[in-house]
Amino acid sequence: MTKLKKIFCCNLLLLSSLFSLAQKNVRLDIIITGISSPLKDSSQKACVKEIIVKGAKKTKPYIILREIQFKKGDTLAIAQLNEEMKQARQQVYNTTLFTEVKMEADINTANDIVITVTVKEKWYVYPVPQFQLVDRNFNVWAKTYDHSLNRVNYGLKFLDYNLSGRRDQLRIYLLSGYSRNISFSYTAPYSNSKLTEGFTIGAGFTQNREISYKSDSFNTLKFYPVDSATKARSEFVRNSWYINAGYIIRRGLFRRHIFTAAYTNLKVTDSIPLKYNPNYFKDPVNTKGFVDLAYTYQYTNVDNVLYTLKGTSAFFSILKRGLSFTGGLNMLAVSAGLNKYYSMGKNWYTSFQLNGSIKLPFDQAYINQRGLGYGENYLRGQEYYVVDGVAAALLRSTLKKKILSFNVPFPILHKVANKIPFTIYAKTYADLGYEYNKKQYYSILNNRLLYTGGIGIDVLTLYDVNLRFEYSFNQLHKSGLFFHTQNGF
Repeated sequence: MTKLKKIFCCNLLLLSSLFSLAQKNVRLDIIITGISSPLKDSSQKACVKEIIVKGAKKTKPYIILREIQFKKGDTLAIAQLNEEMKQARQQVYNTTLFTEVKMEADINTANDIVITVTVKEKWYVYPVPQFQLVDRNFNVWAKTYDHSLNRVNYGLKFLDYNLSGRRDQLRIYLLSGYSRNISFSYTAPYSNSKLTEGFTIGAGFTQNREISYKSDSFNTLKFYPVDSATKARSEFVRNSWYINAGYIIRRGLFRRHIFTAAYTNLKVTDSIPLKYNPNYFKDPVNTKGFVDLAYTYQYTNVDNVLYTLKGTSAFFSILKRGLSFTGGLNMLAVSAGLNKYYSMGKNWYTSFQLNGSIKLPFDQAYINQRGLGYGENYLRGQEYYVVDGVAAALLRSTLKKKILSFNVPFPILHKVANKIPFTIYAKTYADLGYEYNKKQYYSILNNRLLYTGGIGIDVLTLYDVNLRFEYSFNQLHKSGLFFHTQNGF
């Protein structure tokens, strides 16, 4: 802990000294007209006469109006109008359907308010050619596998993020190569007339020529052996298919309830459960079919769901895998998280992200033990490690400052975006983590406090695409430069 404090303090001093002269940048997205002098009566109110939507060519106007907390005919306190407008703009922007959202309120002499919402839609349809490396990063592919084209996936990904104009999403994946993936999903968040209920459905089939069968005592993944000459495999060693469906409830602005059910059938080559890891399925079989039933509660009240600087978000999830409570893949998993984001003024921001999970019973099959190091659930500085287990906690703390904001003209696709915005943040961070597992699954990072730290740069650009450059170091005395991306669509 002493080392962690020193790391955080040193990074803070460095960040402050480098960027103390950064200038403030303000966007005028909210305009209020019709008030010629300061209000003498703070309780003065006005009636919302009309809400006009402009710029929505594909999106249904009622989808935008659904996100605004006040409606036509409501009475608002004029002293609070600016805050009401900020909240409304935030909610419309957080649909992720628009690149720009502007709100204008005009108050006439009769104390009636006309609200105008002007939006600029994103490009929603993406038939995107795919060329994917199967290895975890470019360096591994280049150094370990000598740029082998046998270890790539290629194909087509089709995405429509606003299929019918009701914020419904269609995703289709057609990939081949070292792996095969044929899948689709459709989500309609507003399927009833009151726009409070929705559903999701999906199905897919996947084949893999390479899979991990366990993590070793040094917290690195062990993969099923490949051919020593080609460093690849010709046959598939994992086949799976799944179907799922979900029911979504969102009656207000900030809270969402999601109920899902799924069935998965998974088959691996015989030697994995019989030779390499008898605990892979926890049974001496190479095929398993199982049911997942889950409930998730989400709370989101933030300024930007894709790159948050202010606000609060939280979640709670409970998952029941299998129809029994012991043996095989049966598991009861509970997870929860809380994220707090603060503006400190003068373009300084800080955040704390805390989450934890527990899986019962503690003696779980390998495929149920995914813990820290998978997806976005990792300590910055431990990207090359995985920590499997049945109980985990992770705390991320970040201090950042906006140092630069500018636009680059982009006349080629002026109807989609006539300029490309760039906003750059410098940051320092420190993470804490813990992953518990039973002693028979020992590794050097299990059952101990983990800590990392570092400094970095975030580049936020068009469609809230986030490019993260981070120089991190961990308690194993290893350091390095890491690159991460997060798509805003």
